[in-house]
Amino acid sequence: MSSTSKPAPPFLVVIEGFGRFITQSAEHAGYGITLLARATAGMPHALAPRRIRDIRSLLYSYSVGALPVTIVVSIFTGMILALNGGISLQDFGQENLIGRIVAVSMIREMGPFMTALILAASIGSGIAAEIGTMKVSEEIDALDVMSISPIRFLVIPRLVALLLICPMMTVFAGILGIGGGMLVAYSHLDVSPTTFRLDALSTLTHKDMFTGLLKSVVFGITIAVVGCTQGLVTRGGATGVGIATRRAVVVSFLLIIVLGYYITWFSFTP
Repeated sequence: MSSTSKPAPPFLVVIEGFGRFITQSAEHAGYGITLLARATAGMPHALAPRRIRDIRSLLYSYSVGALPVTIVVSIFTGMILALNGGISLQDFGQENLIGRIVAVSMIREMGPFMTALILAASIGSGIAAEIGTMKVSEEIDALDVMSISPIRFLVIPRLVALLLICPMMTVFAGILGIGGGMLVAYSHLDVSPTTFRLDALSTLTHKDMFTGLLKSVVFGITIAVVGCTQGLVTRGGATGVGIATRRAVVVSFLLIIVLGYYITWFSFTP
């Protein structure tokens, strides 16, 4: 006499899936924090001349890979800010103030935010796919057998490269965004470049610039750690690599948004 088990009710399946998601997220978060701590502790010993060459190579490939998209996105972000803000200010006859809106928005918020999203999508996903492929093909295990630390060999160069490239790209994006806003202000709002520039410079403060750079540093570390973490915990062959790549982008996006909010709150809330 055979017995068949009844399928679990749908709500139990949902609860079980949610529980697995929470457990896996907690494990990965703990692994990522540990990975960052170990990479930070090993940084002085890992920056040997060979690692410096690796970092230079990564800096070049990361900047070349993300630069075209950053240029287009930054310019049009500044243009959109100027157009929307200028149309609203025209109702009050204050379109001459558009320079401060574009400058503060690009330097403090949109520059770091857009740059981080671009790097997460283009570079962070690539890191996860590269390391994930090495993991499923047992190359990471081979490094351990040869007494080569995967953290020093793989994680630290990528962490340092993103730690450097993200602030540089953020500054570049901010300048391009302000330039795009200036173009729209002159062509659509009849605001001269001189007026735009003076208004922007008179409004920007050291705190705005520091906040933007702080965000870019935190975002760069986040993208590198998430990408390396997802790569190192990859399981299940080619399918697992695809899942790790997708998860690296999603987790990076979420952390960028959440961390960006809290950095702004910490910097500007009395």
